[in-house]
Amino acid sequence: MSETNRIDDILERAIDGERLTPDEGLLLLEKADLLSLGAAAHEVRMRLHPERVVTYIVDRNVNYSNICDSYCKFCSFYAAPGSKNGYILSRAALKQKIEETKALGGNQILMQGGTHPDWDIDWYCDLIAFCKSFDIHVHALSSPEIQKIAVVSKLSVRDTIARLRDAGLDSIPGGGAEILTDYARGEISPLKCTTDEWLDVHRQAHALGMRTTATMMLGHRERLVDRIEHLDRLRILQDEAHANAGTEEAGFTAFICWLFQPTHVLSGDEARGGTEYLRTLAVSRLYLQNVRNSQASWVTMGPKVGQMALWFGCNDMGSTMIEENVVSSAGVAYRMLSPEIHSVIAAAGFRAQERNFFYEPLEAQFLDSPERLREIVGHDPKNLALPAEAFDKVPASVAARR
Repeated sequence: MSETNRIDDILERAIDGERLTPDEGLLLLEKADLLSLGAAAHEVRMRLHPERVVTYIVDRNVNYSNICDSYCKFCSFYAAPGSKNGYILSRAALKQKIEETKALGGNQILMQGGTHPDWDIDWYCDLIAFCKSFDIHVHALSSPEIQKIAVVSKLSVRDTIARLRDAGLDSIPGGGAEILTDYARGEISPLKCTTDEWLDVHRQAHALGMRTTATMMLGHRERLVDRIEHLDRLRILQDEAHANAGTEEAGFTAFICWLFQPTHVLSGDEARGGTEYLRTLAVSRLYLQNVRNSQASWVTMGPKVGQMALWFGCNDMGSTMIEENVVSSAGVAYRMLSPEIHSVIAAAGFRAQERNFFYEPLEAQFLDSPERLREIVGHDPKNLALPAEAFDKVPASVAARR
């Protein structure tokens, strides 16, 4: 069989729901025609979601701190412990951000920070409980953060997650995955949790009945084979979650991949384009058919590529991101509010539907128009940073130990 015929055969079998092997996934990533990949991924999307609906969520990315001792080579956001550039959001600042989010129609905060050498489970439970007291879905703390909390607190990962869940943690984001191979992590984040450790956080969360998301940051020092291994490890873990729960309503709710932008850090690396993103996105939809939802990453690529992603396997446009700090710290600053997301989705040929974390439909309120954003937040919508006096440099619980 010729290579072209073999690729066509793989695509047809994937459309019919057969699983790709790692070798088949790699062949598609390396050699398949881009438009054929997109068409096959869209067929799978339409089988999983036959309605012509694209979902999105109104939420806010809250970075409670930028202090981090992982020192990732690709990160423009972190400040080392003790750095004058480090910050911790005060309770007053968190309260303001959450109340603004709710006033703008948001139903969730996505809250992440860094890996801190001192903060223990009590500090984080206080943080989570405070945020949850505002009756909002708390989607927070990446695998590296949870692993660090467990180490500092001398707890198992499962006990750490259980304590956080009891404090009000609703779900766990897929941040910190980057590429789930030890080769790639060694190239860009050697001090961060390992592949197995990242996966174990999600495994333990799933075993406790929590839902999480899965991510991939591509286009840096990884190889194509690393991307496939990443997808394979996620697929295996999702199988495990479904088997243990006895239902497909378990494990990862969605997969999100995005393209690294070498602006301030790793700036000597060649930037990858939308074609590479769409190719990987399509292969991920074909490979991860046991993860129901695939999310477009327009935050790094812009709304036009986001529209294309809806024809390359995606059924979700992700978050409006009332606020986002980590990606924008690298000099990438695309942002859409819900009225614009509705327009972008409609122009791509689909119907927009607001949702919550669990992909349950919500009635769109359009409370986050640019005018209303300025009225409620009182800052330029493109720069929602709070003034310096809103930050507590050292929390009382840490200061008391010094």
